[in-house]
Amino acid sequence: MPEVIINGPEGRLEGRYHPGKEPNAPIALLLHPHPEHGGTMNNKIVYSLYQIFVHRGFSTLRFNFRGVGRSQGTFNRSEDELGDAAAALDWTQAHNPNASGCWIAGFSFGAWIGMQLLMRRPEISGFISVAPPVGLYDFAFLAPCPASGLIVQGSTDELVPEKSVAGLVEKLSNQRLITIDYRVIKGANHFFQDKADVLIGHVDDYLSSALGGKTAAK
Repeated sequence: MPEVIINGPEGRLEGRYHPGKEPNAPIALLLHPHPEHGGTMNNKIVYSLYQIFVHRGFSTLRFNFRGVGRSQGTFNRSEDELGDAAAALDWTQAHNPNASGCWIAGFSFGAWIGMQLLMRRPEISGFISVAPPVGLYDFAFLAPCPASGLIVQGSTDELVPEKSVAGLVEKLSNQRLITIDYRVIKGANHFFQDKADVLIGHVDDYLSSALGGKTAAK
């Protein structure tokens, strides 16, 4: 799990990268939640998602947004963080020019940034969106959503009402050729306290289905 330094729009971005063993291994980028709520690339949920993709043989990167950890710059909750994510994806692609696929996964604020990046990068073939902050941030840009993916939400999320996320899922599911797998975890709050294992189980199950049971060499 080597530490890497990425040249971001406002300076260095700190990351952790695990290369896949296959020359055409798919790539995955992991985005963390808001720092004001303890969000870093070492967040438990983000780390667990990272490990899922690593186990499946992906070349996998997680990183700190600007102003977080050892990443330079100032975190400002704007499109600047989207620029950080784009730079991180560029770095991953440069190190994996023959990647067979590209996935993005984000938790809370990271899910919002991830869905924006999805709209701008047609090479992203799948996504995992955990507790997307619908209502706290504008998701109207998903018109239309360009890829199918998984959205996981807690039924007792204290920051984002489940019905708000369900409304977004309904909107996205009405689009042609797009399939949104929506899973609600009963009793889970926004941070999936005591429910992290259930969350990871759903993600692992979804990837097994979406990837056709394929797991690249680790």
